[in-house]
Amino acid sequence: MKLNELRDNPGATKPRKRIGRGPGSGTAKTGGRGIKGQKSRSGVAINGYEGGQMPLYQRLPKRGFNKPNRKQYAVVNLGLIQKFVEAGKLGSEITEDSLVESGLVRRKLDGIRVLAKGEVTSALTISVTGASKSAVAAVEKAGGSLTVTSAASAE
Repeated sequence: MKLNELRDNPGATKPRKRIGRGPGSGTAKTGGRGIKGQKSRSGVAINGYEGGQMPLYQRLPKRGFNKPNRKQYAVVNLGLIQKFVEAGKLGSEITEDSLVESGLVRRKLDGIRVLAKGEVTSALTISVTGASKSAVAAVEKAGGSLTVTSAASAE
């Protein structure tokens, strides 16, 4: 076998369909778009349009409210913090920056919130933006302290 004899497997490559290139091509004149109408023209954007009938997304009732300036917290469970402490990736003094450095949290967002899923066995000193009441109780039960810094300083 020589370099000039290299070929792809038969049927592996297909030539692209060249639309609107003469009557012999099979996709001439209208270019596979049919005849007339909005879709046969260029620059068509009709997602959700129902031909003048009231669209479905407008017919359905709207409920609720989305707060435009709501805070989004990065969430960490106590069990994961304990696992990282045992692996030596975190010390007993835990801040939001140390959580990011250890790789437990990707980014802080509007702050980090600790939830109580999992067991805590070692005495930890944790300071974060938010924590659930059960998480605070679980850390204090293990002999540590969980302080919640004010969210106003993060704004």
